[in-house]
Amino acid sequence: MLDKKICMIGCHEVGYNIIKYLLENGIKINYFVILSPHQGKKYQISGYFDFTSLASKYNIPIRYPKLYSLQEQEDLDFFREHNFDLLIQGGWQRLIPKKVLDTLSIGGIGVHGSANFLPYGRGRSPLNWSLIEGRKRFIMQLFIMKSGADDGDIFDYEQFDINEYDDIKTLYYKNSIVTKRMLLRCIPKLLNSEIEFFSQMGEPSFYPKRTSDDGMILWEKWNIDKINNFIRALTKPYPGAFSYIGNEKIYIWKAQLFDRSIKYNYAKYGEVVEVFDNENFIINCLDGLLLVTEYESNISIKINTIFGVND
Repeated sequence: MLDKKICMIGCHEVGYNIIKYLLENGIKINYFVILSPHQGKKYQISGYFDFTSLASKYNIPIRYPKLYSLQEQEDLDFFREHNFDLLIQGGWQRLIPKKVLDTLSIGGIGVHGSANFLPYGRGRSPLNWSLIEGRKRFIMQLFIMKSGADDGDIFDYEQFDINEYDDIKTLYYKNSIVTKRMLLRCIPKLLNSEIEFFSQMGEPSFYPKRTSDDGMILWEKWNIDKINNFIRALTKPYPGAFSYIGNEKIYIWKAQLFDRSIKYNYAKYGEVVEVFDNENFIINCLDGLLLVTEYESNISIKINTIFGVND
């Protein structure tokens, strides 16, 4: 293993915790390819994290790529020059070009999950989508990257629960726990050619990319469970679920199902029916009441306030 060279490519908070764990447990990484804070803003990366301090602590050289896509010739030249054996991810929401993967003697480790085994749920933001869909489990999987999206041969997996108390932040914690365990046990085996691979079986399905504009809550169309799941899925570090009071945009960061039996017979869907002394408030929904406990607003929330679309 001593003569094998590993490159880490990453720019995400969850990936930082995983890479830090691997370094602390004896995995030697020869180079970091990371995005600068300026690039993080340029590419609007939710959950961006700067790996510079970690690289400095372990005396690991850094390269900032010309493009996030790694499609620039000098980015390819960098990988050809260094002849890495293995590529590991610290959160990289772009496909690694085949020309880059072809420079690796072993390959690149892909990390992806969904509510079912791949090829179901390939694509973008699978943790967010699984919360939105009300899924009850999540399966993290490791595979050797190919040129397509999450289409490589699988060599390890672990499963965790999605429970009623989870939001995207707690799922990040669970993701980090199982992924760092898998990588720590599998990287030495990969370097020593001791891993068995399994082809993906079945018809692929794909999650589409989410943007900040996809965070609008539709009070008159969605039931309370969908609204609650939506808020959980888009809370920080993501852009947030939002609504409008007139032309004022309101972000809802944390809420919970409050009650299905108490009725406000003349209230509209999306109408505030109670406001408490601590500024928590209740919104009337299609089939229940939603308690909002954390939100961001430039105006005061009052009883009979109506949440809706931008006027």
